[in-house]
Amino acid sequence: MLKYLGLVPILLLLLLGCSQATSTGKLHKVGLLVPETINDQVWGTKGYKGLLKIQSEFNVDVFYKEGMDNEQAVRQAVDEFKTKGVNLVFGHGSEYESFFNSISKDYPDIHFVFFNGETENPNVTSLNFESNAMGFFAGMVAGKMTKANHVGILASFEWQPEVDGYFEGAYYQNKAVDVNIKFVEHWDDVHKALQLLDEMIQEGVDVVYVAGDGYNVPAIEKLKAEGLFAIGYISDQSDLGEGAVLTSTVQHVDKLYELIAKKFNSNELKSGTLYFDFQDDVISLGQFSPLVEESFVKELEKSIENYKKTGKLPNQ
Repeated sequence: MLKYLGLVPILLLLLLGCSQATSTGKLHKVGLLVPETINDQVWGTKGYKGLLKIQSEFNVDVFYKEGMDNEQAVRQAVDEFKTKGVNLVFGHGSEYESFFNSISKDYPDIHFVFFNGETENPNVTSLNFESNAMGFFAGMVAGKMTKANHVGILASFEWQPEVDGYFEGAYYQNKAVDVNIKFVEHWDDVHKALQLLDEMIQEGVDVVYVAGDGYNVPAIEKLKAEGLFAIGYISDQSDLGEGAVLTSTVQHVDKLYELIAKKFNSNELKSGTLYFDFQDDVISLGQFSPLVEESFVKELEKSIENYKKTGKLPNQ
């Protein structure tokens, strides 16, 4: 069922916590497709909050559909969006690369946006977080806080830039550290993620960067139960246990969606692949555990500010 969000009070929103430009005209209405649910409290929820930010900022009607994980469902949803007057559609994930590249030519009056991929048509944009740096700073935290000199990253895919960043950051901070890297090969496979986490724990890891949105909450809960440390992902996950969650690498998807809507509304949204980083205020580190020394936090924050100004990481 198509979910319609009428114009709602700003108070409610607050409670919810390249090639040349191709967009034509003002923003009319906005659609959001999510592969699973907006209620996962991580990735899907971030996209939903971004949709609400757009609704509030531009005073437009917005719609969303959940469970959009195949081309037939996506095409049907876009047909529904089109009848409603939607001219900007967000596909909330990398899976929409093939769907949007396939169907977008049939909807020249709609601009399509998705994450982490390549585009083929002039009305499609791919958004990419420059996540190498956030991985590097997470690695610095892990390298500082490990007692066993053995840290891990439980990532979804080998192509994630934060994997190399984490390895480099941990080694920069602690030359004696050993970095254990395992891949779930899926964003949401909780069973496999916990199996791999068990292996890491048996191998002596005491800090794990849980770099996958669908399984990071149960993985962090397991680490907490084992008396080990975690670094959160996508959202600030300090609420899962400030003693266990050393910090989080936060991707402000809601801010990015609002930024993209502004570009579209100003006829400045480019097709092709766009990249965003700390400098764009859409990536940050979350709240630090009180176990992390304040002097180190200040040192890390100084390194982040320098990176924002120069584009250079501490090891460069």
